[in-house]
Amino acid sequence: MMRTLIIVNSHTMHSELKEAYRRRSYSLRRALRVAYNRSEHATVRLQMVSLVGLAGHPLCFLLWHRLWPQEYDSAALRLVAMLLSAVCLFAGRFSCRWQNTMLLVQLSYQLSFFFTFMFLMNHAAPVTAETLLVTLLALFHFEMAVALTAYVIGTVAACVAVAWVGSTDQLTASSVLQQLPIHAFAIFALSAVKLSRNALEQEKLSGLESGLASVSHELRTPLVSVEANVRGLLRALTSNDAMRIDERVYSAEALARIQFEVRHMNHMIDMFLLSAKAVSRNMRPREMVSMEDSIDSMLRRYPFTSAAQQGAVTVEVKRDFAFAGQSELSVVILLNLLRNAFKAIHRAGKGRVRLVVDGTHAAPRLLFIDTACGVSQHHLPKIFRRFYSFPAHQGSGIGLALCREIMQAWGASIRCVSREHAYAIFILEFPTASNVIR
Repeated sequence: MMRTLIIVNSHTMHSELKEAYRRRSYSLRRALRVAYNRSEHATVRLQMVSLVGLAGHPLCFLLWHRLWPQEYDSAALRLVAMLLSAVCLFAGRFSCRWQNTMLLVQLSYQLSFFFTFMFLMNHAAPVTAETLLVTLLALFHFEMAVALTAYVIGTVAACVAVAWVGSTDQLTASSVLQQLPIHAFAIFALSAVKLSRNALEQEKLSGLESGLASVSHELRTPLVSVEANVRGLLRALTSNDAMRIDERVYSAEALARIQFEVRHMNHMIDMFLLSAKAVSRNMRPREMVSMEDSIDSMLRRYPFTSAAQQGAVTVEVKRDFAFAGQSELSVVILLNLLRNAFKAIHRAGKGRVRLVVDGTHAAPRLLFIDTACGVSQHHLPKIFRRFYSFPAHQGSGIGLALCREIMQAWGASIRCVSREHAYAIFILEFPTASNVIR
């Protein structure tokens, strides 16, 4: 009876886990996409543009009208820009719709119309040409749709204004037309850079999403098992019938399982903390580390489920050797490899783990061998990629990537040779300067 209750609860909770995982994974993806697609706060953007306008126009008027006079300048147009900026300083009182509208008006007038009009009225003078180019670069740092709309509105309005004041010939002057390819190239180049940057940002978010989902799954699965076993025990303990001997045995098994899952979660938390520290710390060699001592430390720290599982690991030391590295990080590497090996054995339903310390080889090395399910040739080139896990959501996807980063920091290497459904051999090779310990 007790065993049946535990199995039923485990199946029920497994279904609940899958549904909860699906919902949370979707919520996470949606939250990340919202964070990625959300623009900067409209109020702050509008106020910043307004502050630049209020400070810049009086200063530019002094420079281009008094200090280094240009052929044409308009105090009236600058005053309109300043008044518009002053109004927009109170953007916090506007509705979201009005903020977006006023931002478009500000960009169209200040960063497109005004400087294009000055450029045309000054016959494409070098100062106004360079100023217009700078303002276009600033304009296209905003969202592409807003920037392009403001650019078109401001440019068309400036051309109409120039024609209205009777300077139509300026629109087709060679000094003006030769600036157009420069503006087009600047806009295109800046847009390409923004697209590349956004693509990289999206890739980082996707990797973060995948990593967080895998980590959540790693920690949630043991909790589900613990809860299922606890609920089964509670039902048995609250029943009126006396507990039979076989039910006591099943209860002991359930408690042992709970103990293991708790130890496993503590181990996972330790692993994540060690991995996080390894990413942020200097991984360069700081000491000479004995490979045999590292293996002993790993075996002491790993949460074996039983004596049988511990007995499935054999260590063969042909000759110990020392390498330049960090003892704590060497244990991180070995724990990751052992954990992956036991997961493969669990999936395959067979296999053992064998570690061979070979200081006699030309390049001192450790062979980490498991005779479980192996790795297919399709997945083998990808296993050291960060956030890549196979099967999907069966790991955090950071373990092997971290192992490779640490080994590379030590001037060492790690690679995998595998045959699907047969074995996987991780070969850790160290520089030939490593010291052999007899």
